[in-house]
Amino acid sequence: MHWVLDVAFQDDSRARTGHAAANLGMLRRVAVSLLKRTEVKGSIKTRRMKAGWDDNYLPQVIQGITAQ
Repeated sequence: MHWVLDVAFQDDSRARTGHAAANLGMLRRVAVSLLKRTEVKGSIKTRRMKAGWDDNYLPQVIQGITAQ
């Protein structure tokens, strides 16, 4: 999982105060899990970029709905 986070999110965060690092790490792990559930072909990094660009694909990722 850590390698996937490094590749998909370029995980070199500098959040070090309080619980920021743990909170951001948890959000990243949840995002990777949601992206892995989608049935769209491509790498996790590609799926993450597509979710950021395509307003129709993002709800599918979040809700777990397959593309038709």
